[in-house]
Amino acid sequence: MSERQSTLRERRRAETQRAIQRHAVRLFVERGYDRTTVNDVAEAAGVSPMTVYRHFPTKEDLVLVDQNGPLLAERIAATPAGQPLARRVGSALVESARTLTAGDDGFLLARLRLMISTPALRARHLDNQYVLQQAIVDGLGAEAAGPDQAFRAAAAASACLAAMHTALVRWAADDGRSELPDLIAEALAAVLDDVAPGRG
Repeated sequence: MSERQSTLRERRRAETQRAIQRHAVRLFVERGYDRTTVNDVAEAAGVSPMTVYRHFPTKEDLVLVDQNGPLLAERIAATPAGQPLARRVGSALVESARTLTAGDDGFLLARLRLMISTPALRARHLDNQYVLQQAIVDGLGAEAAGPDQAFRAAAAASACLAAMHTALVRWAADDGRSELPDLIAEALAAVLDDVAPGRG
């Protein structure tokens, strides 16, 4: 298969995944998470239940799967190495939020509300924090290669992610009226006890 065909196939796969997820989130908001089945999502998206499961192995994944990890790792890798670690992580979180909310932040807000209000999703959402923490450590590459460096990177990432989570809950509570990147920067300022990274 040519590289062009492979790229086209990946793009179609990503488009199908986005469409399924948007239908799922819409139905979960309209009908409730527990009252909506995977078959309902498949029907709304115009695909088979097997296609839904191919993209989202569990019902929870229909809400929780996103591209935040790779985006965050990319942002971390692009930060200057001379800055303190927590500041670099914080800046990457703020810039990632800026990218994620640049388009349709209504979808992001709906997903977040579902994560907060649905018990089955809350537990898995915490699992996602560990995945993001690992993405941050991975994004630091050789800087987090040894056990001590990886420990410090994970600690900085964990503290910054906790601050971000607090900002996300506040953003959901005020119905998305605040700018999410600014809320994250403000929460990080409380953790870093300094001028917030990336406040725009």
